[in-house]
Parts: sequence; structure tokens; C-alpha cells
Amino acid sequence: MGICGTGVGALAGMLKSAGFYVTGSDQQIYPPMSDFLADQGIAVQSGYSPDNLEPRPDLVVVGNVIRRENPEALALAERAIPYVSFPQALSHFFIRDKVSLVVAGTHGKTTTSSLLASLLREIGAEPSFMIGGLVQAFGRNFNVTDGKYFVAEGDEYDTAFFDKGPKFLHYRSRIAILTSIEFDHADIYADIEAIKVSFAKLVANMPLDGFLVACWDDPIVREVCREAKCTVVSYGSSDDCDWQVTDLSVSPSFTSFQVNRNGVSFGSYENVLPGRHNALNALAVIAVLDILGFAREDVALGLRKFQGVRRRQEVRGVARGVTVIDDFAHHPTAVRETLAALAAAYVGHRLVAVFEPRTNSSRRKVFQEAYASAFDAATEVLVREPAPLTNIPVEEQFSSRQLVENLASRGLRAGYFSTTEEVLSYLDGSAREGDVVVIMSNGGFDNIHQRLLDLLGGTTAASK
Repeated sequence: MGICGTGVGALAGMLKSAGFYVTGSDQQIYPPMSDFLADQGIAVQSGYSPDNLEPRPDLVVVGNVIRRENPEALALAERAIPYVSFPQALSHFFIRDKVSLVVAGTHGKTTTSSLLASLLREIGAEPSFMIGGLVQAFGRNFNVTDGKYFVAEGDEYDTAFFDKGPKFLHYRSRIAILTSIEFDHADIYADIEAIKVSFAKLVANMPLDGFLVACWDDPIVREVCREAKCTVVSYGSSDDCDWQVTDLSVSPSFTSFQVNRNGVSFGSYENVLPGRHNALNALAVIAVLDILGFAREDVALGLRKFQGVRRRQEVRGVARGVTVIDDFAHHPTAVRETLAALAAAYVGHRLVAVFEPRTNSSRRKVFQEAYASAFDAATEVLVREPAPLTNIPVEEQFSSRQLVENLASRGLRAGYFSTTEEVLSYLDGSAREGDVVVIMSNGGFDNIHQRLLDLLGGTTAASK
């Protein structure tokens, strides 16, 4: 149920590859997930209905998009059909016999887990994985192998309507990376204290012989890790970290940096992803692979070969001398770090940020002030009006107009746009050779990336 979600759809494909007969239902059926499921030979019913439970399935996997009052969910309970959540199913069928490597944190989960899975493959370990973004090296966001490792992106979002705990509690972590802890998901968490409680449960659930690889640059991560019973391995920028990144150098093609372990030089590394935050993501992976016993030379070579992740600082193309980049950033911290990284990579270029507030949190007033200082590295900021949240009062909703006013008060050139078409028209008239346009949204944004490239007069494929 909810089969067209990124994670649930991937799980359906994994179950099919494992030999199960799989069907599904969803309210929103459209590419690319509809095409993927069709290619897998998985029948999908449009809409939710008790009729979708005929013939009676042996097990139903309930995605977290499903609410308690859903007619199919009601029929599921009435007929006493066995059911589990998506994280429970993933754990039971694919993780339980593996060494579970879980990447958790407010930021960087998809990039870090993609790095970990890609490097494991590059050095011959052939991992299974489930990740929230499409990994370029694999061409998909999941993998099922006979290898001993399973890499899971550990989401703190709730599991299902019948289990409001975070997904990552189901993933049997043997080694966990904890990248950061900030307030997010305002639709399910009341405040930062509630967030900390969830991550504290992850720390408490770690086995005594496990390892928690934690970013020491984040004070809340340090706080939560105080209660850990397992071994804590710290990483970050400061001298008190077990693993430290130094001598960072950024260009459009790659980021290079030095790594120290326990104060002693460990090696030199290169990564296609720009920015300090991505160097830290790579450092966490380097630490995990060292714990697992892989040779540092193999890890360095694998990192240099890493092809990136779809929608994470992904260069979609160049047209009329304008570089168009797609990025998933939506939280104020992610916006700030992404723009700082791109500004460092493209020195001397105008950096135009196009922002669509789309998540449940970004469309709430909770981040209104934080966004005002998140765009400082940009030359110009274009903000689209989001679709309003209908379940909260108007006075609690985010205002794109207010953000534009706040940015202008900081001396930034900023513009408000009510539609994607208005944004495209403006860029067609204002973008000039050498500009870097980064489009930030966690959704499809009306295919604005390709439409902009087409509008500017054809595309030239580009990649980092």
C-alpha cells in the first residue's frame, strides 16, 4: 500500500527479485516509479479500495503515506490480514542476516549512504542497500546481493500510522553514522527535544560491540552520544576528533582534502562532490571502511571514482554558457552548505539560487527567519510561491514574499515568483554566460531543470 513511494516501490522491486509475487496500490501513479513497477511486472491498482485485497494476500506492507482511516487499511484490519510497515519488511526480508550499516542524521544521509555503498562495491564487497536517492554507480536506489553488508539510509521520519517511532529503529545497526541533528519534520516533531529523543533511541539500541561514527562538529550529536554503550568514533574538523579533515581545496571538478586519524596523517583524498560538508560525509565513510578492515589505498581510489548521486549538486547540463545544477536542499542548513560549496567551487561566477519551499517543514513559518541568512553565498535568489498547507492556519505558514523582503534587507538581489513559468521567463531574459543556476527543491519542480536548458537553446551534457 503506497507502492509508488520511492522507498516502498524499491522494496516492491526487491521482494519481486527475491521471488515473491507482488502487487500494490497507490493514489498517485506516475513516472518514473510507475514505469519502474511496470518493468518489474508488478501490477498496481489506482486508488485505495477493499477490492485491492482480493485475492487475499499473505502479507501487506503498509507505507507511511497510508492513514488509519484509509478504506484499504480499514479492510485490512477487518479481515485480519497480516501486515507490517515498510521498515519492518525491509529489516525482516533483507537486513536481518547482514552486517547492517546505517546512515542517520538530519543532513547528508543520501549522499553518505551512496558513498558507502559505492565504495563497498568498488573494493569488491558487493553490498545490498536501500537509499533515498538514485546512486549513479548502480542506476537505482536499491540493490540485493549475497554480500555480507547492507547499507540503509536511516530516516528519522515516522514508520507508519500504527508505529510513530522513527524508521531507523528497525534497521538492526551494527555500525551507524550520525551526521547531524537539527530540528526538522515539523509535521511530526514538536521541537528539537523531540528530535533528540528519537536519536537517543538509536544510540541506545546500538549493540555493545557496535560502532557509532559521529560528527563531532555538531554539539547535539556530541550530547546524544554521551549515553552510548558502544564504541563511539568521532569525526569532524576539530583537533579533538578521532578522524579529522584538513587542507580542504574545492574546484568545479573535485574537492581534495587531507585526513588525520588520532592526530596522525592518514592520507590524501579526492571527491567529485564540492564543499566542506561533503568532505565530512566522505570522512565518515572512510572511518567506517577502516573499522571494517579495508585498505586505505583501495578506499582512496574508490572515492576518486565515485560518480555522485542524482539530485545532490548534480550538473544537469550547460546551455548558452549557463550551468544548471539540481539539488535536493530544502532545510536552511542544507541550503546554506550547498550554496557555500558551490560558491567555493565556482569562484568568479554569478550563483543564482532558485528555491521551491515544498516540504511540510519548509512551508511552515518555523524556518522563516532561518532562511533569511541561508542564501548569503548566492548572487541572486529566486523564490517560488509554494502550494499552501491546508491543514494549518495561514498565520503559521511560510511566506515566500517575506523571505524575498528579508533577503533584500540583507543586500541580496531577490525576486518573488508565483509560478514556475514566471521563473523560467525571468531566467531566459537574465541568465548570461558563466552563470551557475542551482535549483533547490525536494520535488520535481515542474521539470524546471530540463525546461530551462531547452529554453536557453539546447543542452550540452555535463557532469562533475
